[in-house]
Amino acid sequence: MIARRHVLAAGAAGSAALALAACGGGSGGSGGEVDGEGKTLTFWLMEGTNASADAYIEELKTAFAEATGATLDVQVQPWDGAHDKFVTAMAGGTGPDVAEVGTTWVPEFADAGGIDDLTEDIEAAGLTEGLVEGLVDAGTLDGQTYGMPWYAGVRAILGNREMLEAAGVAEQPQSWDDLLAMITALKEHDPDWIPFPVAGASIFSAMPFVWGAGGDIAEESGGSWSATIDSPEAVEGLTWYTDLALEHDASTAAATTWVETDSLAAFLQETVPMFITGSWVPATIRADNPELAEKLVAYTIPAKDSAIAPSFLGGSLMCRFTETAEPELAFELIKLVTTGDFATRWAEETNYFPGTTEALDEVVAGGDELTAVFAQQMTEGGTTVPVTPAWGKIEGAKTLSTMIGTILEGTAVQDAAETAAEEMDGFFAG
Repeated sequence: MIARRHVLAAGAAGSAALALAACGGGSGGSGGEVDGEGKTLTFWLMEGTNASADAYIEELKTAFAEATGATLDVQVQPWDGAHDKFVTAMAGGTGPDVAEVGTTWVPEFADAGGIDDLTEDIEAAGLTEGLVEGLVDAGTLDGQTYGMPWYAGVRAILGNREMLEAAGVAEQPQSWDDLLAMITALKEHDPDWIPFPVAGASIFSAMPFVWGAGGDIAEESGGSWSATIDSPEAVEGLTWYTDLALEHDASTAAATTWVETDSLAAFLQETVPMFITGSWVPATIRADNPELAEKLVAYTIPAKDSAIAPSFLGGSLMCRFTETAEPELAFELIKLVTTGDFATRWAEETNYFPGTTEALDEVVAGGDELTAVFAQQMTEGGTTVPVTPAWGKIEGAKTLSTMIGTILEGTAVQDAAETAAEEMDGFFAG
């Protein structure tokens, strides 16, 4: 038996409470083979990340049966409504044995007692040193790891080399000054271009500038979190980013409500020479527009005085539910999915990066220059949002996107940041 956390946690709408057993399955041995003959393990896999999931699932079932003798029941779940489905399943003890869980949900579910502490299992399997650091951070609460890194994506700058070269600015920006010089040159070359969309609804396009100025969203001290989005450093980053639209004509008024897919749509029309987007996007462009794909170039997002700012590393972790009756068998599945051939294959099929450094090295070695740039952004700058159960509420309330939107509408940066900080502190205290 391992110790379980036993607390109450609200669901996305603030109405579903979790009251979970203080004890569940054991810690799970991960040292040798586990006999699963005659047993069935349930695995929740999120829908849409992998267009080739059917073939992957069938081969995973076969490999798991060959390794353990157990039957694997894979149940594909839609992302839409998944948070509340997890909450309900944990509250009623009807969850799976293993599930793919988004990085920003893990702290909440761990704090609620719904998923297991995997620290000892990962250590016993000899995997501690081989994991992508940013993903480990996302799954770690109070010093314990509640999810095994599986895959992640990160945002950097994607550009149209032909358009950039036409304006004479095709080199990696080494600072904010360099990036602004590129934007200015692009606008001067063709006033009809949108040199660098400032997508107001995309918080993860803005946060690299907060982090790149030495600021942060929030900080933890003595077990308590408090907002720091209104600190001088954070405000400096927010000001610089929003001023691209407000002072430097890098964007358009319409873009203040854009999400990342809107920026991509404009990029595909070749009215945008460069924009912040995810590492999974180049493969989509290759499939849909091979001619444009030949023009792609990538850059890391610069910090104030260096070439790489921190950028949000988001993806999924593999988690074991506390209610599983087969913890050892469940961890065997987690190992199978997150390491070796299945980890590399998932990364290749989904255009995300794997969660182990060995698999990541394989993907980068087999990739191109774009892959290398996004991988560099991830390994040298990958970071996470505050690892706290309150983050889900902040995300749900759209606190940060509202802040960015009001700044772009004319609210003073300091005032907007202080309003956001006050709301965040209410969630942290709540």
